[in-house]
Amino acid sequence: MSKILIRGAKVLGGEPQDVLIDGETITRTGTGIEAGDATVIEAAGQILLPGLVDLHTHLREPGREDSETVLTGTKAAAVGGFTAVHAMANTFPVADTAGVVEQVWRLGKESGYCDVQPIGAVTVGLEGKQLAELGAMHDSAAGVKVFSDDGKCVDDAVIMRRALEYVKAFDGVVAQHAQEPRLTEGAQMNEGIVSAELGLGGWPAVAEESIIARDVLLAAHVGSRVHICHLSTAGSVEIVRWAKSKGWNVTAEVTPHHLLLTDELVRTYNPVYKVNPPLRTEADVMALREALADGTIDCVATDHAPHPHEDKDCEWAAAAMGMVGLETALSVVQQTMVDTGLLDWAGVADRMSARPAAIGRLEGHGRPVSAGEPANLTLVDPAYRGAVDPAGFASRSRNTPYEGRELPGRVTHTFLRGRATVVDGKLA
Repeated sequence: MSKILIRGAKVLGGEPQDVLIDGETITRTGTGIEAGDATVIEAAGQILLPGLVDLHTHLREPGREDSETVLTGTKAAAVGGFTAVHAMANTFPVADTAGVVEQVWRLGKESGYCDVQPIGAVTVGLEGKQLAELGAMHDSAAGVKVFSDDGKCVDDAVIMRRALEYVKAFDGVVAQHAQEPRLTEGAQMNEGIVSAELGLGGWPAVAEESIIARDVLLAAHVGSRVHICHLSTAGSVEIVRWAKSKGWNVTAEVTPHHLLLTDELVRTYNPVYKVNPPLRTEADVMALREALADGTIDCVATDHAPHPHEDKDCEWAAAAMGMVGLETALSVVQQTMVDTGLLDWAGVADRMSARPAAIGRLEGHGRPVSAGEPANLTLVDPAYRGAVDPAGFASRSRNTPYEGRELPGRVTHTFLRGRATVVDGKLA
């Protein structure tokens, strides 16, 4: 690999610096570094961050390649500034064996656009009845450390306890999709004023909060790690805050769309806004932002959920739940957290790189931008403003809630171990 000199970038939003990459590693940082034989990237006014890490990505392969593949999903990740993603287990077949997680891992190795760390299912077939091969998946080439039945809740308390006990042996974590199924039967959107006015089945906040309360207690009892996926309500924030005050090993994530969008958008009946958990109220959004700012919520995770056109372009009740998010995540975080003064760029690096890498025990990512560290980096132009055009997405799917909406910021370059995967905003 040739040398690359990033000149004059604001590292984590601080003073302008030069960063020299030689091969896979950052070799020097500072000012006035001579270019020599290096390729120079003039980055004045841009922000240099460690490569972003997503704890919650649906790559759909194997089985739903009409929605996404590991190749197209990792291309979308690179465009969004991500150098690593954790691939959820709700594929077909389900990633509940060593064989399937190794397949996903190897596809990630072949794609080359970002690292892919598979997440293993907690239960066989995501059916919530029998523990999957947790140990075998951990011991496989994929080295699985995070387990989740995401898309479904592990609602059986005994199964959840056993999973927490099992992963404790190798410092694994169970990531819970918190949704009490009996409280959400027939639910179409957030339960509240809007659902009542529209006549759509309500999805109560307590359906999420009750599972979180149970699981933080179970994690404390077992002495294990639990991670809460896509936390979406103010009440959930308070439960996690309480659990952390006890010193329990609990972490949580929030999606970009839950930081920006509210259930008022469902008045359009546009299925692009149908998501699990549902869009909540403005009060919930504000609570989520404050919790991300103060560290109660550890990280931002995209819950990138691609669907083919026919699964979203239909009546609301029949539409699939989910939104794509890899290519817009950083822009939404800039708008909701940075431009509002709730987080600085160092905080973004912490919530979108360092913490998710630490939760997933992912080596080589989320590291400081300093000499001797792997050159997994993201260069961002924060002054950019532009309307979202899904026609230009690298993802195979187009189900974005931001079509036509102007968002700030653009990833200009992404580097995976010193190799540029994105240059001037386009795939290399």
